[in-house]
Amino acid sequence: MTIELTSPMPFPAAGTILTPKALTFIEQLHQKFANQREERLTDRALRRQHVSETGRLDFLPETRAVRDDTWSVAAAPPQLQDRRVEMTGPATPAKMAINALNSGAKVWLADLEDASTPTWHNVVDAQLNLLQAARGELSYTSPEGKEYALRTDAPLAVVVARPRGWHLPEKNISVDGQAAIGALVDFGLHFFHNARQLLGNGSGPYYYLPKLESHLEARLWNDVFVFAQDYVGIPQGTIRATVLIETIPAAFEMDEILYELRDHASGLNAGRWDYLFSIVKYFRDGGTDFVLPDRATVSMTAPFMRAYTELLVQTCHRRGAFAMGGMAAVIPNRREPAVTEEAFNKVRADKTREANDGFDGSWVAHPDLVPICREVFDSVLGAKPNQVDRQRTDVSVSAEDLLDVGSADGSVTEAGLRSNLYVAMAYVAVWLSGNGAVAIHNLMEDAATAEISRSQVWQQIRNQVTLADTGRTVTAELVQRLLEEESQALRAEVSAELFEKYYVPAQALVADICLSETYTDFLTLPAYELVK
Repeated sequence: MTIELTSPMPFPAAGTILTPKALTFIEQLHQKFANQREERLTDRALRRQHVSETGRLDFLPETRAVRDDTWSVAAAPPQLQDRRVEMTGPATPAKMAINALNSGAKVWLADLEDASTPTWHNVVDAQLNLLQAARGELSYTSPEGKEYALRTDAPLAVVVARPRGWHLPEKNISVDGQAAIGALVDFGLHFFHNARQLLGNGSGPYYYLPKLESHLEARLWNDVFVFAQDYVGIPQGTIRATVLIETIPAAFEMDEILYELRDHASGLNAGRWDYLFSIVKYFRDGGTDFVLPDRATVSMTAPFMRAYTELLVQTCHRRGAFAMGGMAAVIPNRREPAVTEEAFNKVRADKTREANDGFDGSWVAHPDLVPICREVFDSVLGAKPNQVDRQRTDVSVSAEDLLDVGSADGSVTEAGLRSNLYVAMAYVAVWLSGNGAVAIHNLMEDAATAEISRSQVWQQIRNQVTLADTGRTVTAELVQRLLEEESQALRAEVSAELFEKYYVPAQALVADICLSETYTDFLTLPAYELVK
């Protein structure tokens, strides 16, 4: 074997996951697909450079026939016909996994990506939890003696696992002398251990695919699926995948992405925060035309965001696929009724907009929000499982519509700049401690929201943006000063030990990537180097 573990087993039960046969499957995936993955990552860089030089991103002329032709994705299996409310969250620790499965949501997005820090323990523990959940064996007893078990009085949420994006490595596994590919490790371990079990349960191996930038990346995933199904001897088309349209180039290739995955496609999702991050990243050389206002003021009603979501619904329904709404970041606070009421009202408004626009379901990040999302979609869907029959022939979206960033209301303020620095620093600190999803000021923050926060700061420095509320110009010096002030605010909120262990390196990392002359494509890449 050319695959080896470069770290010890993270805990005794890890051997249940990291079996010789499972590792052989991971090895096979890498040897067949690692080179293609490298080509796709190279394509990303070349395409962005071309867009930077030409200032133009458009629908692909070479795939017009795919967009114009009539075709549909494979019919969805029964378990994925009704997705009106989906709970999102990490698959570790076990307590959170159990709460998600018991939440009453139709689907649980078991997140191995943006809501999970890829510590070696977390990577393997998430897989162990998913294995036990597939067999009805997942349970947990807290140190205080509180027991958590899978409910038997109502259906559990259907698991749709989200592996890491193509760009992320897995440094604890080596294949042919190179760090393994995080996406293939996550998919491979879950599929190998659970595909047959899930089929026996009347379900199947279902996935969310993140961070795709082109239909060629979707083709690569499709090739992986075809190989994997043959490898374990299950029928082709058993795997079903929902693709997150969370990058701006992918928004121009929705038809093509569904076409490449048509035998395995389930739908598309509007990943709003990563989408905004992608716009800043992709057009970072585009001057002030692509400077977004404060993150908190960029709503889904902004014309360029409306264009994106309406095109997604139209594309999905034309192809017989499901259109899944994004996640409202607000979450309830059980200790503050006013905060909870405000969260409920914002989520209800957000989900009402999505349901009325034709989405077939949407995400929530907290179990308390499941009933609200369900109530909204129930009122629109009634007894129907979805509204794929709503074709949205009234929608017409151009490239200019998708790129009309200037249509967003709002301005850049010092308050927004401070918030971005605070969130980026606080999130990285918590991420380094092993927790990939955290509530900050009653908002659920994950890697996507941290990415848009730090990217806006970099963009504002580069363009010397004037702050609307103070009249100051955003410079490296100003950012350094505000970063230190926000760091001191965080110092007052956590223990001295935690601050030194996690917040000091977090501040250094945020300063480095925000103040660097060159843009860092993904915050999680340098952060991963700091993970023990």
